[in-house]
Amino acid sequence: MPRELVPPEGAIQIRLRPMVAEDEAEWNDVRQRNMAWLTPWDSSDPMHGPRLTFNTWLQRQRLDEESGAGALFVIEYQMAIIGQISLGAVCYGSMRSANIGYWVDQGHAGLGVAPLAVAILADWAMLDAAGPRLHRLEISMLPENERSRRVAQKLEAHHEGLRLKSMFIHNQWRDHDVYSLLAEDAPQGFARRLLA
Repeated sequence: MPRELVPPEGAIQIRLRPMVAEDEAEWNDVRQRNMAWLTPWDSSDPMHGPRLTFNTWLQRQRLDEESGAGALFVIEYQMAIIGQISLGAVCYGSMRSANIGYWVDQGHAGLGVAPLAVAILADWAMLDAAGPRLHRLEISMLPENERSRRVAQKLEAHHEGLRLKSMFIHNQWRDHDVYSLLAEDAPQGFARRLLA
């Protein structure tokens, strides 16, 4: 895991850094403030298992990071947490792929934070020699999530179609639109391409 990931010059100066236990109060505050904004897109557990504490959830994320199965970052702007972005379901071998999930504080929506955060993460995950060197990243969204669709479109992601019943959202399995980024799409970097 890198200490931080930052955009090229000329971009809004966000930074991605690994989430730590000391982020709990601030992270909870941002989530609470954005509950109505984020709830329509929140996934849930189809087995209705017990809710995880922040500490338990973070420990599981650390295990994923140590094994290379995932990576979790907060998105910061002006030294404050304004969102989260993660890699999940990382596959190596012949697939070298992962899923990207993200959310941004409503007060920072429309500033280009989400597409830039995805581009920065893609640059690390696919192009950085110190990253996992993946070939493919997927962004999946509910079909009615127009804001997330605009993120994928700004990144010039490939629309691949509908994945049926792919995630459990609000007590039902929901179809998701799938977009992908491939390493060869932006050999000079996804953040640079986004800013061009």
